[in-house]
Amino acid sequence: MRADEATLFARMNEGQYFDRKSARIKPEDVSRHLIAFANASGGQLVIGIEDDGKITGFKRDNAKPVELFEQISITQCVPTPQVSVRRVPCVNADGESDVILVLDVAPSSNHVVAKRSNGDVYLREADRSVLLDREQVRALEYDKGQRWFEDELENRSGIDDIDRDVFDRYKSAIGATDIPDERVLRSRGFLIDGHLTNAGVLLFSQYPVAFLPSARVRVIKVDGIELHTGRSLNIVKDVEFDGPLPTVVEQSSQLIGSLLREFQVLGDDGRFRTVPEYPRFAWFEGLVNAVAHRDYSIRGEYTRVMIFDDRLEVTSPGALPNRVTVENMRTTRYARNPKICHVLTAFELVRELNEGVHRMYEEMEELGLPDPEYSEPNDFSVRLVLRNNIRQRIPYLNGRHDGPITVINQAEIPAEGLTPTERRALTLAIDNGKVTVRQLAVDAGVHSRTASRVLKHLVEERLLYWHGSGSHDPKQYYARD
Repeated sequence: MRADEATLFARMNEGQYFDRKSARIKPEDVSRHLIAFANASGGQLVIGIEDDGKITGFKRDNAKPVELFEQISITQCVPTPQVSVRRVPCVNADGESDVILVLDVAPSSNHVVAKRSNGDVYLREADRSVLLDREQVRALEYDKGQRWFEDELENRSGIDDIDRDVFDRYKSAIGATDIPDERVLRSRGFLIDGHLTNAGVLLFSQYPVAFLPSARVRVIKVDGIELHTGRSLNIVKDVEFDGPLPTVVEQSSQLIGSLLREFQVLGDDGRFRTVPEYPRFAWFEGLVNAVAHRDYSIRGEYTRVMIFDDRLEVTSPGALPNRVTVENMRTTRYARNPKICHVLTAFELVRELNEGVHRMYEEMEELGLPDPEYSEPNDFSVRLVLRNNIRQRIPYLNGRHDGPITVINQAEIPAEGLTPTERRALTLAIDNGKVTVRQLAVDAGVHSRTASRVLKHLVEERLLYWHGSGSHDPKQYYARD
């Protein structure tokens, strides 16, 4: 145990998974926080540190006996939540040797925890422990029936299925590099009786889809504002990602970032500045939320990201969890899959649920974009829509522009004003890094003179640039830069 552990607790920010209280608080008042953590995603409560971070321990005046706090989960809560209790030595603010009490609360996997004296039920919401009304308690009781899935054993799995690179990164992130793999997996609830849980499979196995075929993220780029089928199919990019969830998030976000545009906007000061199509935090948070909070018990449905010319859609299988609704989700926090959320937090992909949806709204507003739109298009999915307000931001979409093209990202094609052959030329340039007259002629099925004319027109429009030493250079080509 580190000698400065109490100091670290004093510096930590209170939030979804952490709170601290003075030892002068009434022990019965601590029960609400234990209940709230147990009913949500678990958490850590430290007694003996003031709200401002001052370490006062249990020797200060009016401090209650430490033994009273150690028994709260048994005497004040029903059913008794799983709470690990430990005393941590410290030096208090008066320079005396003292202790603080650390209560590690596990999430209640299949029942609602209430206050024994009056039946009150609390739920952790950001840095607050919120009292629920009767309807919210019923919703919580229902949702408890959904949260078992990540703890269920996958009997076909074992420790040999672990992806070594991802698991080593996790051990490093939690400071457990010297601890045997099996011990870490068992202590975190990812390995039971030699088998991985569903959470263990999703987070750490090499091939989660071998056990849970729907554990994928599919990223689709559509040419236009509507998806067409058949001979009019207008999908220009379609990639599926499977593997451990941390890897899936990282790889799919890289592709999404490459498919989004950036614009140059002339400011009041006469200088151009670069503006992204969407704030990175907004679309990345939407992606991570979809992966972290989806209902993995639903089979046959992927997490989907669809990028249209005017919007980005993220669709996640499963209805909104617990007391979260479309109306209150900007301020309400709840984890359907707490173990998955904890691990993604360790990988710094989830920010402890403190910023989340509210910051998405703020960042969209800062760019002058419409608010994020959440909906439940059916009983089995949640959809986020981000709109880019494209027609107000890039006037060349109407086919007329007097100045230089404002799209500067290397991986995008204007939505309108191009012929099919011109679109094909740009697609080849994006996918291959360059395109030649011969390549376009063969791929598009046109004469080489037509292909040459198309490419020269794209150069005139500043959508492509010619590279070569002269008109007869056999190695000449066209590229996006």
